[in-house]
Amino acid sequence: MGVGENKTSNFPPSLSYASIVRKTKLSPFLFTLLIFLVLFAYLYGEDLPQFVSHFSPVDAMRPALQLSQSSAITKSEKGKVRLPFVIDELDDGESCNLFSGKWVRDAVTRPLYHEADCPFIQPQLTCLERGRPDKDYQFWRWQPFECDLPSFNATMMLEALRGKRMLYVGDSLNRGQFTSMVCLLQSVIPPNAKSFVTNGSLTVFTAMDYNATVEFYWAPFLLESNSDDAIVHRISDRMVRRDSINTHGDHWKGRDIVVFNTYLWWMTGLKMKILQGSYKDDEMQVVEVSTEDAYSLAINSMLSWVKQNMDLTRTRVFFTSMSPTHGKSQDWGGESGGNCYNQTTMIEDPNYWGSDSRKSIMRVITETLHEHQDEVMVTFLNITQLSAYRKDAHTSIYKKQWNPLTPEQLANPVSYADCVHWCLPGLQDTWNELLFAKLFYF
Repeated sequence: MGVGENKTSNFPPSLSYASIVRKTKLSPFLFTLLIFLVLFAYLYGEDLPQFVSHFSPVDAMRPALQLSQSSAITKSEKGKVRLPFVIDELDDGESCNLFSGKWVRDAVTRPLYHEADCPFIQPQLTCLERGRPDKDYQFWRWQPFECDLPSFNATMMLEALRGKRMLYVGDSLNRGQFTSMVCLLQSVIPPNAKSFVTNGSLTVFTAMDYNATVEFYWAPFLLESNSDDAIVHRISDRMVRRDSINTHGDHWKGRDIVVFNTYLWWMTGLKMKILQGSYKDDEMQVVEVSTEDAYSLAINSMLSWVKQNMDLTRTRVFFTSMSPTHGKSQDWGGESGGNCYNQTTMIEDPNYWGSDSRKSIMRVITETLHEHQDEVMVTFLNITQLSAYRKDAHTSIYKKQWNPLTPEQLANPVSYADCVHWCLPGLQDTWNELLFAKLFYF
């Protein structure tokens, strides 16, 4: 309520300010003062609380927000909850959707690093080293329609991680995002001040001068499964165990930022096997449920684990949505029998989405996260559609092969092209730019 409204609160609401003046006998001074107050309230009524706040003794004693102090929930100037690590609000959270935009060619700021300069990229993702002849997939920048995406700042990210631990949890696609983050950060760290160690399911990159780690933990279903071996995990008859998230979750505790993903390994068909008891039982009790129901079980388990084990006043949780595949060229209007092999341009149809099965899983994610949003704050990284355009960015045949290729495969590269994983540098750097923006600004 404006100042002018307070002055006239005893008058009938139907009376205007002009009629009030006519019905009262005011001195010229009071009349002028009233007119001034009315105009002030009219012009600045919406901003009045901000004017008043300058005189608040609480605000006067509040120290300036520092990056090292940002890992606690506070109230923003607009009264909204400010999540941990947020240092500024570039947007009110409503006017700009970071995930709605277009790809813009940018040969000036892209790539954000060079493949040869990052020794931590797995040989399954080093496309140039494996003979890819083109580099155009590296020169694209995501441009939201309604705002600009903040530039990734490696030093700023490392300062935020000083004395802290960041963890990516999920499958090989999340490992690719983890590797991208390591490559983005390691370029500003001296060679003798960083390390990279893998021990079973856990890989740890350490920035020694910052006492900070960025880690990856292999758990393709999040729940315990028969595919949990970090090396030998190609199992067609996949099965997860109900109520088993603590099997892996015990290894996630104590982190300050956690980035979850799980999707690809659930796509084995219309049904998924759920183990009711233990893998050690003589007679295992197994039920089959729809893929959507099984996936929902995992997401709900993840949210329950976060609620019970993470202090959300000081930590941040992210969930990266489905990474799209490009295994059927007819999906985007190409010739039948093709896939991402030899694709060097992106899909230009702004409405392209992909398979219907992807939509059903996406619905499970969004509905489940929305249902629990008042209890568990998870920042959703919706990378699905922006990545769906990028049929040009997959590793295709330019990767280390697990097994020797047969003459028949060599004669038909489409047969062994990897249309799931992504070359680095490339698309997954954008995923981390979006994470960076959500972590600090939105």
